[in-house]
Amino acid sequence: MTRTSESGEAEAFSRAAVAVFRLNGRFTAAVDRLALSFGLSAARWQVLSTVTDESLSVSEVARRVGTTRQSVQRIADLLVSQGLAVYLDNPAHRRAKLLAATERGAAAKREIDSCLAELARHLCESLGGEAEVHRTAEIIRGLSGALASVGTGDSP
Repeated sequence: MTRTSESGEAEAFSRAAVAVFRLNGRFTAAVDRLALSFGLSAARWQVLSTVTDESLSVSEVARRVGTTRQSVQRIADLLVSQGLAVYLDNPAHRRAKLLAATERGAAAKREIDSCLAELARHLCESLGGEAEVHRTAEIIRGLSGALASVGTGDSP
């Protein structure tokens, strides 16, 4: 590989990384705006969404959302204090409780998801249709998988 192509590849991936970071920030801001009326942030919505259909330990939630256990613990405690989630005994581990959404939490998630569906319809239309959104998602998943395969510790 020549030096020129190496710098071209590095530049392309640098631009991709900046675009993904910007996209993450914009997604977070959009979900924050939608979730705020339900007393949630994007981070709280993400954790609540993860435990709405399945009770999980805080460590399991952290692995699924790709963040630290400490961060999820803080958010889980806030969700519990808001009455949107509860801690349950974990038959597999005496000390690591399971986090589960309450009915109120599940209802808040459904309301936010309904608002997100409207946003999704708008974005899908702006991007040229559902097929283009699927193609974009596949590219992002592929990049995530490639990063995981080089030992970053992230899962696709």
